Amino acid sequence: MSPLGDLLAAGRGRRVYSAAAWSVGDAAGPKDRGWIGTRSWTGEALDGDDLWDLASVTKPVVGLAVMALVDEGALRLTDTVGDHLPQYRGGDKAGLTVRHLLAHTSGIPGQVPLYREHPTPAGLLEAVRLLPPTAAPGTRVQYSSQGFIILGLIAEAAAGRSLEELVRRLVCDPLGMAGTGFRPGAEDRRRAVATEDCPWRGRIVVGEVHDENAAVLGGVGGHAGLFAPLADMERLGSSLAGGARELLRPETFRQMTADHTEGLALRRGLAWQGQDPADSPVGRSFGPASYGHTGFTGTSLWVDPATSRYAVLLTNRVHPSRAGDGITAVRRAFHDAAAEPTPGT
Repeated sequence: MSPLGDLLAAGRGRRVYSAAAWSVGDAAGPKDRGWIGTRSWTGEALDGDDLWDLASVTKPVVGLAVMALVDEGALRLTDTVGDHLPQYRGGDKAGLTVRHLLAHTSGIPGQVPLYREHPTPAGLLEAVRLLPPTAAPGTRVQYSSQGFIILGLIAEAAAGRSLEELVRRLVCDPLGMAGTGFRPGAEDRRRAVATEDCPWRGRIVVGEVHDENAAVLGGVGGHAGLFAPLADMERLGSSLAGGARELLRPETFRQMTADHTEGLALRRGLAWQGQDPADSPVGRSFGPASYGHTGFTGTSLWVDPATSRYAVLLTNRVHPSRAGDGITAVRRAFHDAAAEPTPGT
């Protein structure tokens, strides 16, 4: 096993997660990859074809679909919420732009457990519409899953297609990510890695979205809901490391991965986290222009354009409970090691 495998096996030994998979590589493909552990603490050993709940790593995949719509002319970054969603016209979010939503500068608060009081899709979407902003647009980076729920609705309205279809057509199909999608079927759920013993649902969640707001929405949201195997995440990482030429025009990709929050406390691209000045989730080993995203379930994808290197980490750190922060140290140690040159390359 490689040093990365040893590091992740040690995390399992500390019961941070029951399972982990990883890949580090470049535009040509993976250089170091593998998996350790079991799909649940009492489940089958991983076989490499396992299905992972990506959680908020869904956001940049949806973001890539949105930017592809920009390339197609169906959307502009300056389009407003009110331009595409009539139900928002006249409200406090009507003037927010697609750029605001992508860069998390909309002022819409995130991480709000709306599912507790709004257990239907219509009720939850209405609660999102009525959620009071807590900052003026463009003045603060405020991570907002609710903003990405709205972004998904805008993409659907602009294209006249479901978000599932857009992600498949604009991201998964061009990269050959045949195993990636929302709402896994019964056969795919058998390969899924377990997440939380969920108090709200009263069971261990396997093969259905962990995020409760996304669950109320039927498993599909701009903020969460995608599942993928390791091989598909490698395809995505390799594409990004090579400039995502299969997905976006070069100028569009540069715009997506540039810093759009200069002068604010946190560095954000369009649907991407940047390398923050302090407390970066991946430490400091990846360069200052690097970008990526983390997911609450213990997933992450990070890319350093300076070295054309990507790193994928997949874990189920919420199994059987979301309590505990052991993933923080594991993730930083993993990226420290992943940034080192792979022997023989």
